[in-house]
Amino acid sequence: MKRDEIHPPLPCDAVLPCYGEGGLLGLIDRFAAFLDGRPWVAPGSEVPQEDARVVVFLLIDGLGDNYLQRSGAGSALLAHRRGRLTSVFPSTTASAVTTTMTGLAPARHGLTGWHIRDRRFGGILAPLPLVRRGGDALAALRLTQRLFPYRTLYQRRARRSIFVSPRSIAWSRYSLRHARGARIRGYGGAAEGMGEAVVRAVRELGPEGGFVHAYYPLFDTLSHEFGSSSDAAHAEFRRIDRVFGELLGRLAGQGCAIVVSADHGFCDASDERTVHLDDYPELSGMLECPLFGERRAAFCAVRRAREAEFEAAAREAFAGKAVVARSPDLVAAGLFGTGPFSSRLAERTGSHVLLMEPGWTVVDRVAGETPHAMIGVHGGLSPDEMWIPLVTGYC
Repeated sequence: MKRDEIHPPLPCDAVLPCYGEGGLLGLIDRFAAFLDGRPWVAPGSEVPQEDARVVVFLLIDGLGDNYLQRSGAGSALLAHRRGRLTSVFPSTTASAVTTTMTGLAPARHGLTGWHIRDRRFGGILAPLPLVRRGGDALAALRLTQRLFPYRTLYQRRARRSIFVSPRSIAWSRYSLRHARGARIRGYGGAAEGMGEAVVRAVRELGPEGGFVHAYYPLFDTLSHEFGSSSDAAHAEFRRIDRVFGELLGRLAGQGCAIVVSADHGFCDASDERTVHLDDYPELSGMLECPLFGERRAAFCAVRRAREAEFEAAAREAFAGKAVVARSPDLVAAGLFGTGPFSSRLAERTGSHVLLMEPGWTVVDRVAGETPHAMIGVHGGLSPDEMWIPLVTGYC
């Protein structure tokens, strides 16, 4: 998909998501084929790797390809880089990680940001921790079945899967629902703990082999708090790189293909480039509910018959800071992927979306919600957010 083929307006330098071979979903399709019993075919190749009995997928939350190329000099990860992929849209954990665990684009699984709108469960909620915005933990009859009504990547497959995740979230309600069909193995001890857990998982699969999906969130956490160019983020990257290099050695001769990628990259924002919607009461008064989605791609539910008024006022107020687009136009253009669409997609994308220009974010306030400062942000369409690395190794 090319930028000039999209009729809705887009921010400067926008990178559009690919849902085929050039994107994260295309990589997951290759994992699905392996899980169905076919030989492993590495991304970028059409030659089956017949002796690969185990495929290990390391998902490093927040590790953008632009970051890897800027900051990865001398690293094993950069040495094994084979190209880049696009994330999904929005370029955020809730959308992209769900894609990696289901093989579905956001248009189909319906998780269109850290916050989604679902009036069945009280309005605006965060689907990963399962809490309402400014409220309590969600509790409803058959909650996860109703909120996540789709199969996972690991169910009804010829090969076995093990899902490796930090102990703090490995058995969360979200993880239990999305890891159905896989064995769950938790780890502690940051990157080194993940490496140990991956080695144990490969051994556990035994001679028949299978698929190991390992998730690592600390690089993302540090980038949010200190910025993606911070010393803390760089130190964590070096730790991850060391563990990757050690895995190549520790798994040598065991017929393992290792693939490393991410859910999104990062850009940094400042207080000076943060738009506070509460400073624009005329605009916020046109909305049915608080913002949802992401700070870099904020969905708006505009009151009926006020759409044109909202568009005109928002374009004037946010000139140079955000592009105002109609959500149905973005859906029709394929930014969330192709159908069949989730039955909740229209509700989850609202009537309009504020697509923030590079370096800008938008926030609002909800009663009972503690403001959460972030230096590193993502969710938008900038190259730093959308491009994720494709790293492969064989041992």
